[in-house]
Parts: sequence; structure tokens; C-alpha cells
Amino acid sequence: MAPRLLISTACLSGTLEDKLAAAAAAGFGGIEIFEDDLVMSTWSPRRVRQECEDLGLSIEAYQPFRDFESMPEPDLRRAERKFDVLEQLGAGTLLVCSTESALAVDDDDLAAEHLHSLAVRAQLRGLRVAYEAQAWGRHVTGYLHAWNIVRRAAHPALGLCLDSFHMLAGGGGALSGLRAVPGEKIFHVQLADAPRLAMAPLQLGRHHRLFPGQGAFDLTGFVGQVLETGYRGPLSLEVVNDVYRQSDPRQAAVDAMRSLLALQESAHGLPPAPRLAGHAFTELAVDDVSGPAVAAILGALGFARTGRHRSKPVELWEQGGARILLNHAAQRSGHAGGASLCALAVESADPEGSARRAERLLAPVLPRARRPEEAELRSVAAPDGTAVFFCGRDWLGDFLPTGEPPRDEGLITGTDHVALTESVDDFDHAVLFYRAVLGMRPDQTTELPAPFGLIHTRAATDPDHTVRITLNTAPLRRGDWAPTVHSPQHIAFSTTDVFACAKAMGPHLLKIPGNYYDDLDARLAPPMLATMREHSVLYDRDAGGEYLHVYSELLGSRIFFEVVQRTGGYTGYGASNSTAVRMAAHRRRRLAALRHTPGPSRHDYSLAHLTALSLSPPELVEAAAEAGYRYVGLRLTPVTPQEPHHPLATDPALMRTTKVRLAATGIEVLDIELARIGPDGNPRDYLRFLEAGAELGARHVITQLPDPDFARKAERYARLCELARPLGLTVDLEFPSWTETPDLAEATRVLRAAGQPNAGMLIDLLHFARSGSSLEELRALPREWFHFAHVCDAPASVPATQEGLIHTARFERLFPGEGGIDVRGILDALPGGIPYALEIPHALLVAQVGAKEHARLAISATRGHLATGRTCS
Repeated sequence: MAPRLLISTACLSGTLEDKLAAAAAAGFGGIEIFEDDLVMSTWSPRRVRQECEDLGLSIEAYQPFRDFESMPEPDLRRAERKFDVLEQLGAGTLLVCSTESALAVDDDDLAAEHLHSLAVRAQLRGLRVAYEAQAWGRHVTGYLHAWNIVRRAAHPALGLCLDSFHMLAGGGGALSGLRAVPGEKIFHVQLADAPRLAMAPLQLGRHHRLFPGQGAFDLTGFVGQVLETGYRGPLSLEVVNDVYRQSDPRQAAVDAMRSLLALQESAHGLPPAPRLAGHAFTELAVDDVSGPAVAAILGALGFARTGRHRSKPVELWEQGGARILLNHAAQRSGHAGGASLCALAVESADPEGSARRAERLLAPVLPRARRPEEAELRSVAAPDGTAVFFCGRDWLGDFLPTGEPPRDEGLITGTDHVALTESVDDFDHAVLFYRAVLGMRPDQTTELPAPFGLIHTRAATDPDHTVRITLNTAPLRRGDWAPTVHSPQHIAFSTTDVFACAKAMGPHLLKIPGNYYDDLDARLAPPMLATMREHSVLYDRDAGGEYLHVYSELLGSRIFFEVVQRTGGYTGYGASNSTAVRMAAHRRRRLAALRHTPGPSRHDYSLAHLTALSLSPPELVEAAAEAGYRYVGLRLTPVTPQEPHHPLATDPALMRTTKVRLAATGIEVLDIELARIGPDGNPRDYLRFLEAGAELGARHVITQLPDPDFARKAERYARLCELARPLGLTVDLEFPSWTETPDLAEATRVLRAAGQPNAGMLIDLLHFARSGSSLEELRALPREWFHFAHVCDAPASVPATQEGLIHTARFERLFPGEGGIDVRGILDALPGGIPYALEIPHALLVAQVGAKEHARLAISATRGHLATGRTCS
């Protein structure tokens, strides 16, 4: 009979109530209660017992009882109190860990005497004591040492607790020594995996334990040897891990149960997962922007669009043994130009068996709508939401022929591997999923250097090496220096001629810098190196063979392709520096694209802070990068007491973080705001504000002059220009219609009176339209005054009050084309090529979709509106 499966409450996050519910939902029949969880709970031990009974959970053990044996005076009064708690909980075993106290005496006879006394008292209550050797114990660190003490104590209520972590991480004796321990003297067994890290056992054990199958320990062998002793008690998980202690306890409990079921399967020699025969297909979710880009590179590589799904907007692209599905259904993210890997399918010798196994291992089964004549495809969700299908060959019949025959270039022979990026929280979940559900064998985790911090990568393959999946994460991504490509994914195609593939990719090929090849000079013959340099081919070799590979440009926001040529028995995925080289090359390509948009009517876009004022400056930069802006405008001074204030000029940490984000994304600061100088204002009060703008690389300063005295405001404006000029800043005067500088005519008088070379005028389309200024006046002004424009639309009806005007300006602007402003007419009156700063605050829309999505919608709508007619080119 298989052992009962338990989980310690120490494995899960949340309150005790949360942990019990999660354990029960995941299918556990029993638990260990960690003392801290009970202490923090408002439930009494009797209430905990009743709640567990209601959930179908037994309480098998209570832990830990620390620093008892070998102490100068054993605290039996404290022990009796613990026994009271066990009785109220209905738990049968108290787990006693070897003493850590510096006061403990190194005397095994004394330890045995103390444990014997404890066992006598436990037996009187019908309880048992399980003694555990901790790898960091003061004197007892190994299970054989603990067994020697238990034997000396010689009491039937005293036995061992064996913990795989302490036994495998602490060097406390070979597992072969278990043959000397009778199974009936093993009272409890705890399981935990762990990575191989150069770290003391104490730190490893309190921060980095993993569920079975996620780490490097041979837990199959451990459980096998424990069961050979005759042990028939439960197997309990005790996994203390910083990630799991912050994760949803329900997901962690599911992972815990999945890991135990997979371990139980391997330890008992049950049938393995059905054999896999390769990647059946990989599915990409695309839209009207990213779809043609992906199709173009597939076509360049010799793929043909051979099929169209009977009932779904999905295309089948084929070449050799590689199959890609392009799913044109609306993406849930709504991110225009986005492409993502939404599903991968494996060919299984027994698709139904694979699906049953996945369901038994608690993988969420995904519903799928299909017509009666379509294949019955079973799929489950991986931890990151990717759909995983188990297929035979019948699914191909769901695609109607397009009439386009497969091409015979022979460039691509199949799918070599699929690479996914997981969050640091999901990385171990994903490793366990592919190991347990698909029966794949993960390699050890490898650390790779990269421009933005270390990358952890772990590859998994099926036993026949027909399915390869690599998982990547950035484990220390806690700061702000990071690429703007979130969770990149790629598909690697196999080929027998990587150079022909590189040539076929043409402009889609990712160019690799010459320094990379200079570094290879000593390893390769000059003709080979010259050909690799010409075609941007990367190289690696191991004892089995060689690996030549190329990458594509980024397609959409996160997808790219790799083409690989393996020779001999090469089993890896490229040299350790290839990821860093690729990331740097992709970043250069993205930044170049950000600065170059073909076409005669090219305009750069800036994200004005008022459009997404709830975002901090680093968040605004990130939103701009994701949506395709080149610039941001940063609001350094608040206009109203109610609005969020981001004090860049006086907060060094915020300034540093913002500068790092700017450097990482390539976004630039176009302008800063707002120098609002009224009757009592002093331009020198804005000197630190101006210096902060210069530090950020800003080019322009927005000012307003709500002052009825013309001479005074003109003089102060001139002084502000004089302060800004040495910092390389222009001062651009904005004229809201409700201020004392309310229109184009008054602003023009100020600029002419000031006579400053760095003076400028900011045309905000809303303010211009509401001020009654004329386009004829605008066209007549000096072109050098205009450095950028604030673009928006607004309702056609003009509010009758000042309060209404202000409310519209701050909360109810519209995307161009949605209101009554003559957007094209005003922009046509301005110089060609100036940046368009989108200042489109819309409080209701931001509340509905969020500030980042609002920023993306703003640039998408503006581009769409302006593309329908010629504008200021």
C-alpha cells in the first residue's frame, strides 16, 4: 500500500485557515502543524482539530520542539505543555529536533537519558516522540548519530524522524546506513528537495528548499531505501522556501501534491509517462500587426501556409517536420502588435493516456470548443497559462487545404526546442510541471551572464530527445535595470544548413557584433569564421559535436525565432555567452527601431505625464517603452494638492531609478513641467527643477504665466529663460484659456517682449481651440518657436464656466478624432517633424483599463487618426 501523503503547514503562505483550506483542496489527507502557525491563529487547538476534521484532514504531527536534549536542565514543564497541545489537536507525534543551543552538552548518554524521560511522559498520554538530526544541530547533525542516541534511550515511544533535506544536504552519513534502522523505529519521514548551491545548510534549508523533482536530490532513491526498512508511515513535505512563503497557498499546495504523486510513481516503479515523438505544433497568438511580420519571416524560411482551420481563425504553416499555427483570434491583452506563444503540442504515443496522467497530477484541464467532425484534442494549462496539447496525427484533418503546396527549399527540418521565460515565482512550478506531467528530464539549473543581470536557465527533454523545452528566469530582478521585452519566448527550428537559413532570413536576421567573432578567432579556421561573421552565425561545441545558430529580429513584443544546426551528439543550447550577445543585439535593434519610423510624415511621440499621472516616473517610462513612444514628459511639480506628486527634484532614489529606466529602455525625456509663475512667483525658485530636468536629459520646460501684469510676467519669463539656457533647455510657454495668459496673441506678446533665444511656445490643441486663436495667426509666427505640440481632442461643446474648462482639460480629453477639435488643421499649421506629446487625460477610461493600457490606446488611436490624412509633413 502506498504511504499516506502529508504536508507541513510551514510549506504554505497565509494564515493557518488559508493553509488548511489549500491542503485539503489539493487532495492531502493529513498535515503537520508548525508551531508558529498555531501561535498566530485565533483558533484554539480544539477548534483547529474540528476544522481539520471537517476538511477531511488528519493532524499527524506537531513541530518543532527545540533545545531539549543535552541541556543542563531539560525543560519537562515545557514538554508537558506541548503534550497538552498535541492532545487537543488530536496529533499523535511530537517532532523533536536536535539541539542548536550553545549551552548543550556534547554527551550522547545524557541526550539519551533526556529523550527517554520525554518518551516516558509521552507514552502516558498515548503519544510518540520522533527525534530528528538537524544538519546545523549543535552536536547531533546526522541521522546515524541520532539513531545511536535513540537506541541508547531504548523506549518504545521514542523513534526517528528522517528528513531528506538534513540527510542529503548535511553530509550526515550515507543512506546505506538506513539498513541498520528497523522500520518500526522510524516514526516520521519528511521530504524536501534542494538545488546544489555553495551555501551553508542552515541558509539553504531555511530559504531554498524545493518540492521533490524541482531540485538536485535523489529523492526516489531516498524514499526507496526508507521503504526497504519496512517503514509504513506517511511521507510528509517540509519545504521552507522564500518564494512559496509569498505565493498563493492553493497553487503551492497543488505543486506539493503533484511532486509527491510523481515521486510516489517513480519510487514504486509505476509505468512512465507515454512516450513522446516530437513537437506536433507550436501556436502563436498574433494580431493584424504582428501576424504579417511573423508570416513574413516564416515565408522567408521556406514555410508554406498549407491550411486554414475549419472553424477558428487559425492558419497552419509547415516546412519539413516543423508546424506553426498562427491564431488570429483577439488577444486577451489587447496589446497591438503583440505576439505570444499561447500553446505547444507534443506528439504522444497515447494522447489519452498523457491527458489522464496530466489530470491525475492536478494539471488544470482546458475546455475546448470543437465541431463534431474535428479531432478530440486534450490540453492542460502549464503554470504560466500556456496550453499544452497531447496529439496524435489526426488533428491535421481539422485544417482545410489552402492550395499552397509545401515548398521544397529544405531549409527547416523540424522544431528543435521551445524556450519560455517564467517569472521567478513560477520557475520551479514550471520545472515540476514538465517533469511530472510530461515525464521530461530536467537538466541542472545553469546561470548565464546577461546585460541586465543573471539568467537562470533549465532545459528539459524527453528520454528520446525528441521534445526539448528550455525554461528561463531572472531570479534577482528586483531593481529597474531590465530590458523592455517581458518574458521573451522563442521557437528554435532545426536545419542542416544554418548558413542558407541565415541568407534566406535577409533583413529579419539579427546582426551579431564583430567583437563576438574576434573572440572566436583562436578556435576556428579563418574561412569558417569569415562565413560565420558574414551571416551572424553563433557557435558552440562540446565533447559530442558542434552547434551553429542564428536568431531573428524580435517579432511583436516578445517572440523571436532561432535556427540551429546540431552536428554529432551536441546536446546543449549554445555557449554561455550567446544569451548575453543575443539580448544586447535585440536591444540595439529595438532602440534603432524606436528612433526610425519610415515614411515622409514621420513624427516621434511623447507620453505626457498628465495622460497617466498615477504612474511614477519609472513606471511612465516603462509604459512609454511598451507602447512605442520615443519620449516622455515628466511632471516634476504638482498643479493641484490632490494629484499624485513625484518629487524627482528632491528624491535622489527616485531620480536614480528613473535614470536607470531611461537608460534601460532607450526612452528619452522630451520635457518637464510645470514652471507656473504667478504674481508672487520667483523664477529662481525653479532652479533645482531646471537642474533636475537637465540631469534627466530633458530638452524643454513647460511654463504658464497666470499673472495679469504683462510687464512683470514678461520680465520673469525672460529670467526663467536665462536660468534655463546654460542647462540646454528651452522654455515653452503654454496658454490655458482660463489663465491671465489665455491665448496665442498674449503668449506672442510675451515671447517678443522677452527676446530670449531659447524661448518657445507650446501649442496644446485643447487650449488653442478653447482660446479662440486663429490658424492664420499661428502660421505667421516664427517656426523656431515651436519645439513640440500637445495633441488631444475634446468634446465639441465648450464648457461655459472656468471650472468646466479646467475639468475637461484635466479629466475628460479625448483621443484625436473622437471630439470636435480640428486636430489636423492645427497640426498642419505647425512645423513639420516636431514631436507630438500626447496629453490625453481621461479619468473614466483610465479607471476602466488602467494607466498603461490607456497610454497604449492613446498612441494607437492618434496614429490611426493621423494616418487617414496627410498631416504636417
